[in-house]
Amino acid sequence: MKRIILSLILSIPFFSYAQEISQLKGTVLTSDGKAAEGVSVTLKGLKNGASTNEEGAYEIKDVPYGTYILRAAAIGLNTQEISVTVNATTISVPVVTLTENAATLEEVIVNGVGSNPYTRKRSTFVSKLPLNNLENPQVYTTITKEILKDQIVTNFSDALKNSSGLDKLWTATGRSGDGAAYYTLRGFSTQPSLINGIAALTNGDLDPANIEQIEVVKGPSGTLFGGALVNFGGLINVVTKRPIDSLGGEVSYTVGSFDQHRVTADIYGPLTKDRKLLGRVNAAHHSQNSFQDVGFHKSFFVAPSLEYRANDRLTINLDAEIYQHKSTNPLSIFLNRSRPLFATNPNELQFDYNRSYTSNDVTVKTPTTNFRGQVQYKISDKWTSRTSINYNRRKTDGYYQYVMYLAADNDNILSRYITNQDALSQVINVQQNFNGDFKIGGLRNRVVVGLDFLRQVNDNNNSPYVVFDQLNTAIDDPNYYNFNRQAVDQKIGASAQPYSYNRASNNVYSAYASDVINITQRLIAMLSLRVDRFQSQGTKNLNTNITTGDYSQTAVSPKFGLVYQVVPNQVSFFANYMNGFRNVAPVTQPLPDIPNTFKPQQANQFEGGVKLDVLANRLSLTASYYDISVKNITRTEAITRDDTTYNITVQNGTQLSRGFEFDLTARPVDGLNIVLGYSNNFSKLTNADVNVNDRRPTGAGPRELLNYWVSYKFNQGYLSGFGLGFGGNSASKNIVTNDLRTGTFTLPSYTVLNASLFYDHKKFRIGLKADNITDKLYFKGWSTLEPQTPRSFLANLTYKF
Repeated sequence: MKRIILSLILSIPFFSYAQEISQLKGTVLTSDGKAAEGVSVTLKGLKNGASTNEEGAYEIKDVPYGTYILRAAAIGLNTQEISVTVNATTISVPVVTLTENAATLEEVIVNGVGSNPYTRKRSTFVSKLPLNNLENPQVYTTITKEILKDQIVTNFSDALKNSSGLDKLWTATGRSGDGAAYYTLRGFSTQPSLINGIAALTNGDLDPANIEQIEVVKGPSGTLFGGALVNFGGLINVVTKRPIDSLGGEVSYTVGSFDQHRVTADIYGPLTKDRKLLGRVNAAHHSQNSFQDVGFHKSFFVAPSLEYRANDRLTINLDAEIYQHKSTNPLSIFLNRSRPLFATNPNELQFDYNRSYTSNDVTVKTPTTNFRGQVQYKISDKWTSRTSINYNRRKTDGYYQYVMYLAADNDNILSRYITNQDALSQVINVQQNFNGDFKIGGLRNRVVVGLDFLRQVNDNNNSPYVVFDQLNTAIDDPNYYNFNRQAVDQKIGASAQPYSYNRASNNVYSAYASDVINITQRLIAMLSLRVDRFQSQGTKNLNTNITTGDYSQTAVSPKFGLVYQVVPNQVSFFANYMNGFRNVAPVTQPLPDIPNTFKPQQANQFEGGVKLDVLANRLSLTASYYDISVKNITRTEAITRDDTTYNITVQNGTQLSRGFEFDLTARPVDGLNIVLGYSNNFSKLTNADVNVNDRRPTGAGPRELLNYWVSYKFNQGYLSGFGLGFGGNSASKNIVTNDLRTGTFTLPSYTVLNASLFYDHKKFRIGLKADNITDKLYFKGWSTLEPQTPRSFLANLTYKF
């Protein structure tokens, strides 16, 4: 990383600006006459540059008079250079034609921004093919770095508020195994688990400093992404920033409520004169206190990235993400799960939500590291090879604490639980994809054929969970202040229960193929299939050297889709059948003749809708209705033999989740950007244990969700550069406990409003943000309740160079 930064600094060109400057405008086309989007256009000897938009157009500003070599380059395309003389206020550059066809160009990850900065027209990750959104029968929402900048987003969960149908259930806990934040999507819980389409897990949180865009992919996606990392409602894929061949960067400082301080840096540029080796470094340091009486989190993040463009056929990428995080546990209040609840909503619970019930010296560290490499090789005009490998390492080092109401006769006595955890999880993910674009019988086929290997190893050396104390939340209990690290260590040390000292590991071997066929110019079909072999090596008790729970399972996952473009490249109707699966481990049955092995769970989705991209990309809309049915869920069933009742595990449980969603992004006039999303989800356990049968799952979240953001930036006159934004999120009530034994506990509906004000100059940006303007007390939860941040303010200053 130091070498990259040093190389960037040393390669900064020193020159004097002429008193007269100009702007260059031009267009880049492919050899078949189509617009070349995402091409990097630079002037040798200057740091000025631009990327082409969807029309192939670019504009380079602030160019001093003189003669330059203009260079147009993109991965997989022949670089073109032409001489340009700048001697007027505006120069129209002759059309540049790159000697490759549009099919090759579609493999490029687009860095440029079209006419609508809040949307992207294409993804190379959602279908593992370079498809435009209107060609893809699957639904996904793209959250761009531009909207994150306008909203002054400083944490990952706030970034995800810009997607329809997605809502946070739990803040990241830091605990071993699954300490990342949980979200609900189409009625099912999910966690962020993919970066650039490959495994990248965390026990803590993610820093948004290195995000180019976030793709929220909707529905069961087992066919292309397997069953070990994603759930039936969809997945969250983070696309990171890539090196580019123009020199530049920015440094930013944000200060805000609750003693928030955040410094970020983004530096990029060529590392060699021939611009074959490119570098980029993103870094962030963040510290913030809790809005409650006690609590904090601090983090440091750095993400160096290298790209080597060896020639027109071969590109090599090396990336790293190093994230250090230390924090107290967020307050998450667990409700009683075995007897009727006395309080049925937060207002009835006698609780002071400004208290955290922890101590600033009872902390957890969750360092996470990702090392990624990718080799892309253009085999021929029709075939490209992508080889990707990622090593993911995440730790939990410290205390995991939670509080729970356990008293039998009231909801006032709260127990504080604590454990000391020392856990390490490691993941190796290797993918080999071959992408083809060719014709058979006059029909265009876009194909991906892939192999995937995933290995996960989890080492745990965790103390038992112990009850530290019990408090009465209805009063100012004096014992509240007795919680500290020394007292916690004494309580854990006095426990007679053993530590959990074990290792669990598994391997997944997968093969998949997907073909997108243009039956006609307007009618497109997608046919996909995956075969997945899961091999659990079980859990080894490192104290006894006994291994239990090893098993193997094979899953087959198909996917079909149809797209009909009523208006080519503007209006598409689509339908899909999509499958997802999850492996199910064997169990110990009370009777020897009862089967103890099972098949994978299966989720099948049918969906149909419409996608629009009209008015020159000024209006984009996706609206759909989906129906997901899950089978092969295990549940408990009582049987009687010889006058004795046994509880056995059977695999006939089912679940339904259906609903409607739409996402809209619009730019009606220059400077005005709009994002609007809505979802309505109906979920029900249809064949389950009697206590939850015919009830909404607690992980399904609110039935209705609404997100919206409107910003306007003045582009002319005295107010040029000034802008303002307004928006927020609304949610219907959320039943977080829903059981025959306990009754229901309901989080009330809410609307949270936010606003921003900014001034954007070519050299700097100033921004102000107010979150939760009305100071609304609202909650998230999943069999728990977690109070959310009250009104807060942010101020940001960014220097661009």
